[in-house]
Amino acid sequence: MRELVERAIDRDGVVRTATRGARTVTVNLGESALAWLAARGLVDARQCEAGERLRGDYERAAIAPRTTMCWDVQRVDGGGGDGADPATAQLAAKWRFDAALAAVGRGLGDILWRVVCADERLPAAERALGWPARSGRLVLGLALDRLADHYKLR
Repeated sequence: MRELVERAIDRDGVVRTATRGARTVTVNLGESALAWLAARGLVDARQCEAGERLRGDYERAAIAPRTTMCWDVQRVDGGGGDGADPATAQLAAKWRFDAALAAVGRGLGDILWRVVCADERLPAAERALGWPARSGRLVLGLALDRLADHYKLR
């Protein structure tokens, strides 16, 4: 999905509130941080697939806090579609998510969660973790490789 908008940036390339005469950049709001890295060749297809699988379980488990009303469609006829009731499917996704983060190991799960699940860009994740600039890409690559090994991706 392409949802392009113009955003103002400062001299360091950080997106700021729009001011008159400021430099702008076109941003695709529909592109995740992981998809952005994959589109530029900074993560390979195997790593991207592993990250997308983790994010899918994160979203299915509904781990992220909700800020608005839930407008999910509920079936009244009792049909479930995939055979599992929603509560069981949510619990299974939570268990898969926890197992994947445990397989990645301590220290690597932080950057993985921030970039893949919370959709933070690498510079913001590095600052939040107190890491030096441009160190997150290497650590994220290691975490995604371990995650792909956990999912047995080739």
